[in-house]
Amino acid sequence: MKPDFEVGIIGGGPGGAAAAAYLAKAGISCVVFEREVFPRPHVGESLVPASTRVFRDLGLIERLEGAGFVRKYGAAWTSAARPVYSHDFGDLPEDYQASIRFHERQQPGVDRPYTYHVDRGAFDLLLLRHAQSLGAEVREDAAVGRVDLDDPALPVIHARRRAQSFATRVRVVLDASGRRTLLGSQLRLKVTDPMFDQYALHSWFSDVERPCDDRSGHLFVHFVPLTNTWIWQIPISDEITSIGLVTQKKSFAKARLSRQQFFWQTATTRPELLDKLRRARQVRPWTEEADYSYAMSRICGDGWALIGDAARFVDPIFASGVSIALNSARLVTTDIRRALERSGEVRHRDFEEFETLTRRGMNNWYRFVSLYYRLNILFTYFISEPEYRLQVLQLLQGDVYDEDEPPVLEEMRRLAKRVEDDHRHPWHALLGDLSAEAFRAAF
Repeated sequence: MKPDFEVGIIGGGPGGAAAAAYLAKAGISCVVFEREVFPRPHVGESLVPASTRVFRDLGLIERLEGAGFVRKYGAAWTSAARPVYSHDFGDLPEDYQASIRFHERQQPGVDRPYTYHVDRGAFDLLLLRHAQSLGAEVREDAAVGRVDLDDPALPVIHARRRAQSFATRVRVVLDASGRRTLLGSQLRLKVTDPMFDQYALHSWFSDVERPCDDRSGHLFVHFVPLTNTWIWQIPISDEITSIGLVTQKKSFAKARLSRQQFFWQTATTRPELLDKLRRARQVRPWTEEADYSYAMSRICGDGWALIGDAARFVDPIFASGVSIALNSARLVTTDIRRALERSGEVRHRDFEEFETLTRRGMNNWYRFVSLYYRLNILFTYFISEPEYRLQVLQLLQGDVYDEDEPPVLEEMRRLAKRVEDDHRHPWHALLGDLSAEAFRAAF
């Protein structure tokens, strides 16, 4: 029996659209099932430079430049308390800032010193339409209910569109359904992270005052004096700024406040930021994001694979989500193309490169985020120290696939453990409350 398409893709976000574009460009028939109608708003508005390789592969650079997205040249971290690990700050104000720029490290395959902040509604639409222009079939308002894997050589995707049910037979299924994790949930592969219980509350504001220097387009991470909590600031356009609070669910119960009240109370710990937000205008309602940090016990099998957030989600602290989705699409479609050319079917063994590199990259992100939360403000030590700065930048650029563990992560682990074990250490009070157990693999 012949399939209706070679590849069926669940989800038309960045991972699904990039996979469709790669496949269509290679002449492989594919269909995308997207339950919503684009454009639609979505969180995750900041990219990392590793995404540029995918954009270049797919011929998207010119279209991205033409869309007018804000160029992101680096990132910055601010704190209301001066770090105690250095005595070289002179007369710097109490609102300490550390920053890093992408151009400081040459990145193989990336020909520009910036990436983008994006309106995800516009960005995701651009990417999905590009896949369509290359020949991918796109079916919006088509909600997938389940996948029949009884015959792994010809999986069947069951969906509904405009009150009509239909089944589509393919050779391989890619789940790019994001945090909906459709196939992973169906197969009972989902494992909740025992370390993180993070929660985000975010909105858009108009006319938030930005730095007047060369950091105006940076991603800002604002430390606040509440454990495992931070505020993001992302420029979406000349007028619009995305503001989000990430904390743990238990923080709300302790504070006995509504989500919005909790945000504004937390913002009072950063008076300068609070003043900017009070003078700005909120242009979108608050949106909540929960179900943070999980993994899948498997990410591929006979006739199927999971990519992007459908495979794993850690935390948005370093804007890794879109890059991981795009690069997992790049890796999985390479394996699919080889398998179809070799035998006409796609088995678990055919995903070896995708599985190895994707797990490596995701595990490096997990370790990086774990160390960030444990170190808290001490993380900026590794940005300021020349010995470690470029290694940290490599991670921030999204180059996480080449090493099982970049050396700087071991140095972060040693510093945190040393400070953790010495309660009299002057930095001890600056640590987050995640124990050293956070450094072992959770899955």
